[in-house]
Amino acid sequence: MDETTCSALTELNRQFYAGFADDFARTRRGWPLGFERILPHLRSAANVLDIGCGNGRLLTFLTEHGWHGRYLGIDSSAGLLAAAEHNLELKPAEASFLTADLLNSGWAEVLAGFAPDVITCLAVLHHIPGAAHRERLVAECAELLDPGGTLVLSVWQFLSSSRLRSRILPWSTVGLQNEDVDPEDYLLSWGEGAAGHRYCAAIDEETLCALTHHAGLATVATFYADGHEGNLSLYGVFRSIAR
Repeated sequence: MDETTCSALTELNRQFYAGFADDFARTRRGWPLGFERILPHLRSAANVLDIGCGNGRLLTFLTEHGWHGRYLGIDSSAGLLAAAEHNLELKPAEASFLTADLLNSGWAEVLAGFAPDVITCLAVLHHIPGAAHRERLVAECAELLDPGGTLVLSVWQFLSSSRLRSRILPWSTVGLQNEDVDPEDYLLSWGEGAAGHRYCAAIDEETLCALTHHAGLATVATFYADGHEGNLSLYGVFRSIAR
């Protein structure tokens, strides 16, 4: 995929979250069952960096499950960050939210010295267009971790559901062709009347583990969870090892 197409897909997703942030946040008030399974990897973390934090539901989950520490959430959607700030008022914690564009290689500059023990990147990686950009993001996360630090990833398994596969749209809907994108790339509708359009990449377990291993991370655990089917998200827990 060339950079022109990457930029077009990035803008497509930006427009989606700008237009549907409030509605999307309302569908994310609770938390998926997969959060329960990653909780043991977060309990001892003093500092959690939540990349693509959305409306801050991970923070709500953590505070309701006895976690105490420093939390920093970053996202590129002003609408979702506004919802996150509202959640923060309801769930006091030593926490903050910042705007950052993960497709900008300088996104980590906003951290201003925040040293994470755990980085979570939940339901984000499949919205990053281009395999090279996904590889770069995972590598940048790994660079932020000291040896023993943990990266928790989750990716949407929309192809495993006939209900979600029915939302796949032709690329011509947004002025692109099949040859413009990579084989794992899809355009999915969202909401009533299929009014919203989002770019998503299909990322399987082999690909996810290859990305993290290339970044120098060791696999701690992988599992499927969430949704009516119980397999709509693939989670991976990875550990930074001595460089």
